[in-house]
Formats: sequence, structure tokens, C-alpha cells
Amino acid sequence: MADYSKEIKELQDELRKTKYNKATQGHFGLVKAKIAQLRDRQEARVQQKTGKSEHGYSVRKSGDATVLLLGFPSTGKSTLLNRLTGAHSDVAAYEFTTLSVIPGMMEHNQANIQILDVPGIVSGAASGKGRGKEVLAVIHTADLVLVVVDVHHPEHYPAILREVWESRIRLNKRKPEVFIKKKSRGGIQIGKTVPIDIDDETLRAIMREFKIVSADVLIRSPIDIDDFIDCIEGNRKYLPAIVCISKVDLADVETVDRVKKELNADIVVSAETDLNIEQLKNMIFQKLNFMRVYLKEPRKDADMKEPLIMFQKATIGDVCNKMHKDFVNKFHFARVWGKSAKFPGQRFMLNHVLLDGDILEIHLK
Repeated sequence: MADYSKEIKELQDELRKTKYNKATQGHFGLVKAKIAQLRDRQEARVQQKTGKSEHGYSVRKSGDATVLLLGFPSTGKSTLLNRLTGAHSDVAAYEFTTLSVIPGMMEHNQANIQILDVPGIVSGAASGKGRGKEVLAVIHTADLVLVVVDVHHPEHYPAILREVWESRIRLNKRKPEVFIKKKSRGGIQIGKTVPIDIDDETLRAIMREFKIVSADVLIRSPIDIDDFIDCIEGNRKYLPAIVCISKVDLADVETVDRVKKELNADIVVSAETDLNIEQLKNMIFQKLNFMRVYLKEPRKDADMKEPLIMFQKATIGDVCNKMHKDFVNKFHFARVWGKSAKFPGQRFMLNHVLLDGDILEIHLK
């Protein structure tokens, strides 16, 4: 039986020893494509052995969005959860205190944001070490990842990024605009609306490695080889993230400044002393890209005190789904007052995109 882990490591070592340039670009593409396929086979074998996929911990989503605290054991995640939400997660000065997912609710700027404290991950999590795969699987249900790094262990950060990457999660990256339409014949035709550093033959070689021999490809955003492989496989999760340095009350100012700069972190906090906790709440709210939609019943004034919190670019259909599962089926039309309407009370259907501060009146059949 093939040892996929060994094969993957050999290929990764080969990449590390090879200098990337135009001459080696095609080789890099093929090797990375092989690594991606080996990981798929490795995961399929685990699934076949256990008879189930990696579902992660069972977490019921609630509130307007879900934020996941991700970090190594004993980085102060539990104390941070308690400061942000008032939830009670066991806190102790030894590793692996959190043995299950602890949810809490943070109320901020009229939004209810669910915060999840999960067991700390360790190096090797993506390949199943400890509870790593279960923890990383929970990220797929989140709307934002809060990466928590102990100020005394900045070396944990690249390890976390590596585990997250290998779990098909892309932090602080937009999904590339690459459109691949497979065909029965005609070869691989590549069109680009932006300049990229990968030549067409490398792109074709990567696709053939994935057994795609005929397709129309349209690339509309700058990409690298990893991005292109992600688009071919199509099972990546793109999530915003905040990098937070914790326990800064236990370090001197020079150390805190050095680590923050080294990791290009977004914020430094101390859950013990409440340092920057309010700023972190604001940062979470802003990073989630929320907008407010005010609801109005026919022939009544709008409720301007309690808005419905939605993600930006939400449609009327998204609002209906959030309010009640039957609203879409019973939907007749809607009227909108605000920035997304050309005139007050303009009629729209489910696919209309709303803007922050819009007033929405839904009419059901």
C-alpha cells in the first residue's frame, strides 16, 4: 500500500531544493499538482478506513456570524473568549484544557456574534495529529478566524498557517476569478484579462496532471500556481482572519513590538488586563463586513431601533432566508427605501442586492 505521507514529503523536499524561475516553472506546477492529488488520496483512504469523513465537532451555529478562536494550546484563547462574551471556558495554566467546543455570544454594535473556543491545534493537525483534523474541520463553518498567538511563541504562527493551508482553508485571500469549463474535445484553450507570471504551457501541464485534456479557461484575476490548483480542485474555503498576539501583559514592550512587527499582526491584547479588548471587538465587527437592514411592515413605520444584521452584498432573498424558511416560497415582491433604490419604495424581487441602511418591506403571497 502506497505511503502517501512519505511521497508528499519527498516531493516537498524536491521543491525546497529547486530554485523557482521561468525554466523550472513547469516542473514546480507538476510537482505541486501531484502533491495536491496525493493529499486527496490520503484523505480518501482515511475516510474509507473509518467509514466517515472528518466532520469535526458538532456545533450549532447561532447569531449573525460565527468567529473561531484558533491557536496552539495555552495561548489564552479561553480567557479571551470569557472577556469577549462572558461565557465560561475552563482556564488553567496547562495544555489541552479545552476538550470540546465552547460557544459564547458577543453582543456588539447591535450584532450577535458567536465566538467558538476550540481545542488548541498542534503541528501535524492537518494529517490527523491530536484532535487537529476535528478542530480544522470546524473552521469550515466559521465566517471569521481569530488566530491567537502567544507573545512568547511567535514560531507557532507559521505552523498554524501551514496546518490551515493543508486543510484547504485560505485565510485573508479572495477566491480567484478563474473559470474552467470542461469540454469533450478541442484541447485546452486559455484566455486571460489580466497579466500573470505563469505561461500557458505550465497551466496546460497542470490541468493534464488532473486528467483534464479539453477545457476553456478564463483567468480574470492575478494568480500563482497554488491558486490555479485551488481553482481546479474547487473545494477551498476562503475566510477573513485577524491575527492577535496574546498575553502581552507578560512581556516587555520591546518584545511585544518585535513580535507584532515580525508576524504583521493586527492587534495585541491581554485578556487578563482587558488591554485592547474593546478594540478587538470593533475589529471583529468591521472584518465581518456587516451591514444593517431595517425592516418595515406594510402601512407601518420602519423599526429603526433594531436592524437586521446581514453580510454586505446580501440580497432580499438572503434576508428572507434568515427571517423564516417559508418566506422565499411565499415571496411576492419587496419595496426598498435607501441607497440601493433609485426612488423611495421601489419594487424589487429576491435577487436585488441591498446596501447598508436600506429599509425593506416584504410582501408575501
